[in-house]
This record gives sequence, structure tokens and C-alpha cells, in this order.
Amino acid sequence: MSRSAKPARKTLSMQWLYRPVCSRHDKINIVNPVPLPTSRTAVLLLAIALLGGCAGGIQRPDGSRTQREYRLANLAKSDVDMISELTQREVLAGLRLLAEKLYRRNPQEYRKAGLASPEAAAARIFAAVDKGPQGPLAFVNWREGLQQAFQEGFAGDRVHVFMLSLTAMIMAAYDYKTEFYLTDSLDAQKLYNSARNIEVAVWKLSNARLANGQRMLLTNSMEGEVQNLSFEREFGKLIARQDLLALIMEDRGSRTINRIMHNVASFVFLPI
Repeated sequence: MSRSAKPARKTLSMQWLYRPVCSRHDKINIVNPVPLPTSRTAVLLLAIALLGGCAGGIQRPDGSRTQREYRLANLAKSDVDMISELTQREVLAGLRLLAEKLYRRNPQEYRKAGLASPEAAAARIFAAVDKGPQGPLAFVNWREGLQQAFQEGFAGDRVHVFMLSLTAMIMAAYDYKTEFYLTDSLDAQKLYNSARNIEVAVWKLSNARLANGQRMLLTNSMEGEVQNLSFEREFGKLIARQDLLALIMEDRGSRTINRIMHNVASFVFLPI
């Protein structure tokens, strides 16, 4: 090939650096070059794109999804912080589900407060979850509330008192926070104790009866009904999630969990 053709080949080999634009005659014209980003900028943009466009998450039976939006604040979170938030989110979702199920089994309870549905009654319990350490949930006496819910002469909404107190106890193990950063560190012992307290509360919920033998709150199936152990399964998930996060925190720090032998029938709660 002649020497005069070489410059043309060199020009064509550099076209990938330029943005092609189609003319009205469908021919490719070469316009001004597009500046290429530096390697550091490119890596950062790629990371944000990947984190922001992750898979759509897991779809729950109620239609909701586990996916959450990526935020720049996540850059100040460790993997353990994100695990803590995800665990807490699933625990709170489980508590809300249990509250609604308890109200459906015991509709007389939400009617005491003049509410129209189990969903409305459950929403009232979780309205202050994200208010932080100075929110109203932090001032709930959860020990007293869990005991009051099963007192013979209590005339109030037993489900509300029980689930509000249980939620306050569990949130105490998270220091009443819903977001965690590099400077935060959850106490493994508190998380472990909260799991044991759930076991105590569940035992009481399943066995508490009035003087006439009638159950204070209906949960699993009664005698003669089709077997339904959905309450036990949901409470079991709560216990397992709190225990797993306690193990993660124990492994992360240097403090060993004091695994206390605890009799659930004593109806005595461990400190948080």
C-alpha cells in the first residue's frame, strides 16, 4: 500500500476516543473528543453505580421487598453496621406481623381503644420506633409492661401493652437507634439477653390464663382447631436473629457473652 494511505489508517484507529454523531445522511462524523475520567473517579463512579443498582431484593409473602436504596451515608458504615441494620429491620417487621396476628386472634383488644382494624392498632405501636434514644419508646418501662399485660384485673389493651413493651425491650438492645456507623458498637450481651427475654415473654403469652381457665390472649390453635403454629415460628425467627447478631458482635469485640441458664417459667427478665 502507498505511503499516502498511512495517515488515514492512523486517524481511523483513534476514533474510539471520540463520540460518534449520526448526520442526516447516516454518516459518522467525528466531533470534539470526550475527556476520559481519571482512574480514581472512574472506580468511585463504578462502585456507586453497582451499589445503587443491586438486585431487587427478596419479595416477602405480603408483597414487600427486602431491597433498600443505596445512600452516600453507607460509605460511613462497616459491613457489621449494615448487618445490624438489616437484622433490626427484619426483627421490627416480624414484631409488626406478630402484633397484627395477635389483634386478629384477639379483636376485642383493639376495640377497647376504639380502633377500627388490626393494622391501625399495630401502627400505633410502631409509630415511635425511629425517634432515637430520646424518643418515647426509650421511656417505656418494658419490664412492668410485660407483667401488666398478664395481670388478672387489667382492663386495657393487652396486645398493645405486650407488644409495645416487647418492642421497647428489643430496641433497648439496639440502643434505640435505627442507623449504625463506624463509631457505633452494639453490646453482644444485651442482644443475647433480649433473645432470652423473648423466650420468657413467649412462654407467658402461651400459658397465661384467667381465673376461670380462659386464655388471656389467643395465639396458636385451640383444642379442636386445625393446628396452627405460626406464632411460634415468627417468635422463633426473632430469637434466632437476635442470637445470631449477638454472636457477630461477640466475634467482633473482645467481650465474651455470659450465657446464663434461665428458667422461662420464672417470668423474670434479664437486664438490657
